[in-house]
Amino acid sequence: MAHAIRDKSKLVARVRRIKGQAEAVERALETELGCAEVLMLVASMRGAINGLTVELLEDQIRHHVVNPDSEPDANRAKGAAELIDVLRTYLK
Repeated sequence: MAHAIRDKSKLVARVRRIKGQAEAVERALETELGCAEVLMLVASMRGAINGLTVELLEDQIRHHVVNPDSEPDANRAKGAAELIDVLRTYLK
C-alpha cells in the first residue's frame, strides 16, 4: 500500500482512535458497566472500523482498479464511482 503513504497520518490516527475505543470497551467490561453502555461502545468501535475499511477499499479501487477521476472511459469511471458510493453507504 505504498500509495497510502500520502494518507498515512490520517489512517494511523483512525487506528489510534479505534485502539482507544477498544480500550474503553475493555474498561467497561472490567468495571461491569451495563450491557447497553457496552453495546454502544462496541457499536461505535464497529463504525470506526467500517470507516477505516471504506477508506482502504476506496484507495484500493482508485489505485489498482479504476480511478473515476481520471478514467477516460465514462462507463468505467461511472461504475467505479458507483462502487465507491455503494461501499460508503453499505459500510456506514
